[in-house]
Amino acid sequence: MIKFAYTILYVHDVTKTIEFYEKAFGFRRKFVSPGNDYGELLVGETTLSFASIALAKSNLTDGFIESNLAGKPFGIEIGFTTENVDETVLAATNAGATIVENPKTKPWGQIVAYIRDLDGFLIEICTPMN
Repeated sequence: MIKFAYTILYVHDVTKTIEFYEKAFGFRRKFVSPGNDYGELLVGETTLSFASIALAKSNLTDGFIESNLAGKPFGIEIGFTTENVDETVLAATNAGATIVENPKTKPWGQIVAYIRDLDGFLIEICTPMN
């Protein structure tokens, strides 16, 4: 049986990123490695993880495209559901997130907003689908 276990985002400062997600969304830290090159957050059944750019470069010999706020976001997002999108977006921006799209009600009734984290990763904040 295969199970989706985690997503790892490659970031410049693992501890700083963990602190952002704790402050912005109230997630709890599972751990950060002593060398600050890997960390995990408790976000539900799936783990959200972060690896330093240096660690990622040591794992991927042909390199990768680094995320940053200067360029457009990648064609992928992580999504968080909440009953109060406006409040969550405000908490995230107070923690340092950048708004990409303010909350909007979609034709199917879901409220959706888009922000970028400190490293430029795209995050969707939305109400749950019923």
